[in-house]
Amino acid sequence: MEPSKTTLTDGERATYEWQLDVPGFGEAGQQKLKDASVLVSRVGGLGSVVAYELAAAGVGRMVLAHAGDIKHSDLNRQLLMTHDALGTARVASAERRLLDLNPRLEIVKVPENVSEANAARLVGDVDIIVDCAPLFEERLAMNRAAVGQGKPLVECAMYELQAQITTVIPGETPCVACLHPEPPPAWQRRFPVFGAVSGTVGCLGAMEAIKVLSGLGEPLAGRMITMDMRHMSFHTLKLKRRGDCEVCGNPNAET
Repeated sequence: MEPSKTTLTDGERATYEWQLDVPGFGEAGQQKLKDASVLVSRVGGLGSVVAYELAAAGVGRMVLAHAGDIKHSDLNRQLLMTHDALGTARVASAERRLLDLNPRLEIVKVPENVSEANAARLVGDVDIIVDCAPLFEERLAMNRAAVGQGKPLVECAMYELQAQITTVIPGETPCVACLHPEPPPAWQRRFPVFGAVSGTVGCLGAMEAIKVLSGLGEPLAGRMITMDMRHMSFHTLKLKRRGDCEVCGNPNAET
């Protein structure tokens, strides 16, 4: 996070006055959000909500990486996409919707998905990453770049009516490769899910990013929340680093 370029304006204080009253946050926390830059990998069912909540909270800059154009099947869960924008670029629709909410937001549109070819460049341009990608190849590429550059990463995922979230702090916590050393062979790009499930974990992902950036509260470092919304059950699991992890492995770490 770069040193502050501009202090909060009276308009920003008025916009964020409710969250400025949160103990432990205040104007200092709001300034940290204003100065922050966040990569949101894909602005689909998860990423749309993450980006919207971060824009609403006053994050100053967002890099949105998502390839392709809007399809009918996007509209039940990708809340930054609109019916009248069918056939146009997802990142363009996301930019328009986010600027309608927060015209002060700086947006960098990247009309491509994260890959081994671009992960280091995209991660190097931000303070934190929120991983909302559906493919493990993307997740693992982001994880390698984040760990290599010492950047925190909020890892969100869902399937059907289940979801999970954890926060990776390089050098302190397990990384994504500790949990998934290789992409699961049976995983497919298209999977069953409700938009409300994506939105639920998306809100949690945005809150984790806000906490890490501002120093508020205790992030899910070394912990994972799992959710089963079919039965509305929630569990917190403790995670351990893998000593043999090829990305963050520590010969002295517990396995």
